Amino acid sequence: MSFSTQSVPVPMLDLKRQYASIQADVAAAVERVLTSQYLIGGPELDAFERESAAYLAVRDCAGCASGTDALWLAMAAAGVKPGDRVITSPFTFFASASSITRCGAIPVFADIDPETFNLDPAAVESAIAKSASITAILPVHLYGQCADMDAFSALAQRHKLDIVEDAAQAFGATWRGKKAGSLGRAAAFSFYPTKNLSAAGDAGAVTTNDAELAAHVRRLRNHGSRERYYHEEIGWNSRLDALQAAVLRVKLKHIDNWNSSRRTIASRYDSLFTASGLTKSNAITVDAQAPVALLQTRSEAFHIYHQYVVRAHRRDELRAFLTQRDIGSEIYYPVPLHLQQSFAYLGYKAGDFPEAERAARECLALPIFPELRDDEQARVVSAITDFYSQ
Repeated sequence: MSFSTQSVPVPMLDLKRQYASIQADVAAAVERVLTSQYLIGGPELDAFERESAAYLAVRDCAGCASGTDALWLAMAAAGVKPGDRVITSPFTFFASASSITRCGAIPVFADIDPETFNLDPAAVESAIAKSASITAILPVHLYGQCADMDAFSALAQRHKLDIVEDAAQAFGATWRGKKAGSLGRAAAFSFYPTKNLSAAGDAGAVTTNDAELAAHVRRLRNHGSRERYYHEEIGWNSRLDALQAAVLRVKLKHIDNWNSSRRTIASRYDSLFTASGLTKSNAITVDAQAPVALLQTRSEAFHIYHQYVVRAHRRDELRAFLTQRDIGSEIYYPVPLHLQQSFAYLGYKAGDFPEAERAARECLALPIFPELRDDEQARVVSAITDFYSQ
């Protein structure tokens, strides 16, 4: 019996394809943990932290329970305290800002660069001038591209601020050849199952070149304790268990190849869109004549494409059309943080960050994962072309 490939869905993400390629190694790693019965901490966690630190070229990596916890641990260990203000992007996942509030601090938003969707250094400088008690900048390496760390490092030095990187989407990305996670005082990674380096559940890590900060993270993730039953401060239970560490160790060996595949897929998308006639070179606006705009990659950045995102004219209609064609897509993110109900107390209103708001109306993430096939990509772009030809 034959069937048309058009009837087979193109998924936004297919984790089963990746698992099929490493199944035996993952099974062996899990069995190793279960045989040893070192379930919390122990040699698997120690090895993962050591291997990740070496890969990222940092002094220390401290595993924890999630990327959200990693953000809080990094900021708390860096000294962010109640009443402080931390500048971050309004166009990012909720945890970037909610982790600031978990420290008792106040999120201060600044608008994004319309070409990359990353935090705009000029907007950050303006926010610093308007706000008192700014102690840190939390740049987000959105979709796998590092934010402009030259500009943020200069701002931090000039104003005596800490930089804590939100590198949740950027394991293996670089800025001027230096890995994300090594570009600030501390950084936070997420290993949520959809990330380019993913665990078999929730997991995260903090990286730093500051030995004292790393030791502080390790206390905070373990109820504020370095010695059992002796608690120097109020911490939290945010340990990375050995099973997750073992799975991550297997996947870490493949991350460069997987990131390379993502970059190849992204380049192919760029070429397909250019050939389609749907885009204008370097455009940052979309309309009926040029309904798709590609995000830009800075020359200093090595982009690892955790997501491949475009601007799209009539975005919601296009997404519905793709769904009808059994093609996956996602919106990262539909509501900027300054307009979230939970942050209403900050006093922001619609229009305060026009680029973030425009991105929220126009952004569309298309299928991307290392095992995505050429024919599936062609089908995605063909369907988008069909939609705009109607």
